[in-house]
Amino acid sequence: MNIEAHLATLEKRHGALEEALHNALKQPSAADQEIADIKRRKLRIKDEIEKIRSSIH
Repeated sequence: MNIEAHLATLEKRHGALEEALHNALKQPSAADQEIADIKRRKLRIKDEIEKIRSSIH
């Protein structure tokens, strides 16, 4: 997989996690652990995106 396709995949996953986070925050029954897990996964993907972008430039 080339770098652009990998970045696009990561950005889609980040967007999906953003949506999942918003949905979880709307639910009063959402567990704090679930929300923290989504945030952690989202941050990991964001860091990977930034690392790839910085290596390109």
